[in-house]
Amino acid sequence: MLSTNGKTSRIKVRDKFFNLYLEKEKIDRIVSGIATCIDLDYQGKNPLFLGVLNGAFIFASDLLRKVKIPCEISFVKYSSYQGMASGEKVNRIIGLNETIRGREIIIVEDIVDTGLTMAKLLGDLKAFEPASVKIASFCFKKEAFRENFTIDYCGLEIPDLFVVGYGLDYDGAGRNFPDIYQLDETQ
Repeated sequence: MLSTNGKTSRIKVRDKFFNLYLEKEKIDRIVSGIATCIDLDYQGKNPLFLGVLNGAFIFASDLLRKVKIPCEISFVKYSSYQGMASGEKVNRIIGLNETIRGREIIIVEDIVDTGLTMAKLLGDLKAFEPASVKIASFCFKKEAFRENFTIDYCGLEIPDLFVVGYGLDYDGAGRNFPDIYQLDETQ
């Protein structure tokens, strides 16, 4: 369904409908702001960006294209979601291959909600003795957060909504939308 400005205001992903929440132009401005902060904080350094698959691949790609400092990127895959709910068990599916001892690490995540996945990743990374670890998350659900760590680069704090698009998914679908959509609770 198109709105008056030509944007798709409502989408269907699998069996659910979602309404427009955040347009790609605003997303781009947020990512640019995060990149600028990282450039300032990491002048003269060569951090390793560590994207958390599957969701963070789009944010990581956009962020790396905007960052001006020398850097590298790698990916890990952790999973806690099943359907629309975050589970209590976090599984590491793909691990880290790079040597990170003494390196500056920036974890790139699409969304932090309960924080369980990030807490597991942070614990795993600690054993490799990086110089520092910071977190860049596009979205943060403060209401759902149950852990005790800091998100150093937070793009957008959102209420405890279920959202898709810009890498965020519903059961693996909906990641490809350039805008972010929230679940239509009236259906």
